[in-house]
Amino acid sequence: MSGGVDSSAAAFLLQREGYDVTGVFMVNYDSNKDSHDSNPQIIPNVPINRYPNSRNIHHPADSQSSVDSYHGSNCWRNEYRDAVRVAAKLDIPLLRFDFIKEYDALVMQYMYSEYEKGRTPNPDVLCNREIKFGVWMEKARELGFEYLATGHYARILCSTYHVTRNKKNTEKQLVHDTCYVLSVPKDTEKDQTYFLHQLNQDQLAHTLFPLGEYTKDEVREIARKAGLPTSEKEESMGICFVGEVSMKEFLQKKMKNNIGDVVMSSGEKIGEHDGLAFYTIGQRHFGIKEQGTKNKEQVNRPLFVVYKRMETNELMVGYEDDPLLWKKEVAVSDVHWVAGLPPQFPLQCEVRLRHRQKMQKCQMTRIGGLYADDANHADEMKLMFDEPQRAVTQGQFAVFYKDGVCLGGGVIV
Repeated sequence: MSGGVDSSAAAFLLQREGYDVTGVFMVNYDSNKDSHDSNPQIIPNVPINRYPNSRNIHHPADSQSSVDSYHGSNCWRNEYRDAVRVAAKLDIPLLRFDFIKEYDALVMQYMYSEYEKGRTPNPDVLCNREIKFGVWMEKARELGFEYLATGHYARILCSTYHVTRNKKNTEKQLVHDTCYVLSVPKDTEKDQTYFLHQLNQDQLAHTLFPLGEYTKDEVREIARKAGLPTSEKEESMGICFVGEVSMKEFLQKKMKNNIGDVVMSSGEKIGEHDGLAFYTIGQRHFGIKEQGTKNKEQVNRPLFVVYKRMETNELMVGYEDDPLLWKKEVAVSDVHWVAGLPPQFPLQCEVRLRHRQKMQKCQMTRIGGLYADDANHADEMKLMFDEPQRAVTQGQFAVFYKDGVCLGGGVIV
């Protein structure tokens, strides 16, 4: 329970269906803390003996601590209070997990490393794989819970027409078994499967997405009728730990400036940049108008980042029609398949290169090498788009779809 309307409605729907529901609030980032306790905490006045494996549950020492006015320092506190209000309305326990250490090790450090390499990572995908459906799910099962449910807009379907490798025999022998299929939700405008494509079969087997059969408007109406305190709450946008500053300002707290040249794709130097890590492909580049270009007729045209030349520390910019800004094909590595087995290639499918992007038709082929021993991963894939794609960004995830099913995805390289 994040303190938003979606997770609040999800808890209500599960309770209405007869599930024994316990809310969980996760603290993943708090810049005011240096040491943390990953044991779950529980709000006061909730019986401890409800949980079969509850030795580590205790009352939070700071449940009433003050809220820092700076959103990025401990943005979780306001959200936590809303989650407490919803839990009280539903008369359910609310646990609070502190995963700050895990989030820093598994998400933040990866994010910093990727930015230093000139790539643009997606921390939300890593948070789902490593934290929500990783350490959180492990902790929930340790405490005796059967399922983990979230307010994501997605559906899990069950198929018995699936074929996987028989691990007891050779890799070439296949067996039919039950497969959990990650499918797009009823509300395709709110589809969040892009952020969930790294989940595996074991994780999906113990996951519920109650909102998959509803639209956002229907969810709000459900929350209103249930009298949930968050029914009219606006959606949170952006990344909590960044706060009310730009990503560049946030990264500069951890990474040093590395000044280099800004050049046109034609080779003309037009300025300097603070460091390639602070820019992303497709980003509009400001400050060029004042410095001007040799072609005065084009001085007022907006410029965009089209390429980052790491070996010379040059930021290359160009106009909207610059060929470097558009890609007809791209390579994808560390590919994860939700079903546990790659499909047959070449594969005609659809792809998203960023969240909420309209599905793009493409053909997928394998680039050399053999699959790793882990059937969930392939060495590298090549995507060939039917239409050129703008601002394809290294470090982001390409997520594959076929007939409304999320097949998996990998990192754009």
